Amino acid sequence: MIIILAGYFYKSVYFAVSVIFGGFSPIRAPDTAGRRKVFKLSRVPDYISGILRTLETAGFRALLVGGCLRDMLLDRPVHDWDIATSARSHDIISQFPKTVRTGERFGTVMVVTSEGTAEVTTFRSDGTYSDGRRPDSVAFVSDLYEDLKRRDFTINAMAMGEDGALVDPYGGREDLERQVIRCVGDPAARFSEDALRMFRALRFSAQLGFEIDADTMAAIEKCAGLCAALSAERVRDETEKILLSERPERAGTALSLELYQGRIKDGALTDGKLRRLAALPREAGLRWCAFCALLFAENLIHSPSDFLREIRLDTKTVRDGADGVKAAQEPLPESWADIKRLLAEQGIQAVRCAAAAEKALRDTNALETVSDVLESGECFSVRQLAITGDDLTECGFKKGILLGNTLKALLAYVIENPQDNRRELLIELAQKIRL
Repeated sequence: MIIILAGYFYKSVYFAVSVIFGGFSPIRAPDTAGRRKVFKLSRVPDYISGILRTLETAGFRALLVGGCLRDMLLDRPVHDWDIATSARSHDIISQFPKTVRTGERFGTVMVVTSEGTAEVTTFRSDGTYSDGRRPDSVAFVSDLYEDLKRRDFTINAMAMGEDGALVDPYGGREDLERQVIRCVGDPAARFSEDALRMFRALRFSAQLGFEIDADTMAAIEKCAGLCAALSAERVRDETEKILLSERPERAGTALSLELYQGRIKDGALTDGKLRRLAALPREAGLRWCAFCALLFAENLIHSPSDFLREIRLDTKTVRDGADGVKAAQEPLPESWADIKRLLAEQGIQAVRCAAAAEKALRDTNALETVSDVLESGECFSVRQLAITGDDLTECGFKKGILLGNTLKALLAYVIENPQDNRRELLIELAQKIRL
């Protein structure tokens, strides 16, 4: 009995001391076993290691954090490097010859080297989020654990120093192995701070192929109404990343959870049709058009052009996407000649968008056929004719309607007879047309 009581007393004292002096969050005790794990940093560029060493040598803590660490542990490509440090902005600036103040309010400085850049941010604790987007205030702290506990998901709440030791207080490494997206702490609190995190959960699920933790998903369902306050640009960016992933059906999950508050009518899209988008090239314009075609077919939007415009896509994507959805209301032609005529009338991207929309709607191979036509090099525009307007004027044609109509007639002939797109033959045909 004495031994049991002593053990209980020791654990209680250890936890209290760790919370007060170690900065451990009472939400979940730190994964001390995980913190002892050491990983090889062979994938870390020399310039990143150099930034870490410079700050450590100057007496500050400096560790890799966030997406770069997550992707490195998953053996995925790392595009952006983020470092968290106990150094303040002025300390960071004093240690490196070239820096850029990219987010002074949040303690972020970009360190620029000849090999690349890194975002270096002071450990911080966030205040309240009255606008559901950014903290009203931030407090710079010296405790790494305070910085990690403000982050969205466990897989983004890890840190690793230049020595390769992993700091993982919330079980992010385990969640990577389990392939689970789970919030740090109370999911509802995380989503109340920033509603975009609900889209981010679906986006990470789509990009990584992970499932969403049951409590986290329940909180998304509960907090979905908060998305009404999100800007169209933020919704667009996250949706586009979902559509460009290998699991575009997660956009359908967002629909069923009513995350697109006020932008799309209540309804649902089947995963089967949305999965067809994964077979399309990873081009934003094509996948937006295909997504829009499904929304329009299910009467979830009134107008493709209005929806694409309201989601703040650029003018060309709006035009090509809307034209593509319109053209895809009927099956695209199968013959090469008809496809070339359509290319001449609508333009390349509009026809490719229409073929992508048809893939989503009817699962045809129209886009492959269009690609084959384009790759063949066969003529479908006046610019591709082996003859120009100048050639015709040299043959006695006057500039004007007749010349233009002659070029159109030659194009119509070449579309049907691609092998005859030769200068001498077209000049001879043009002379016959003039007669």
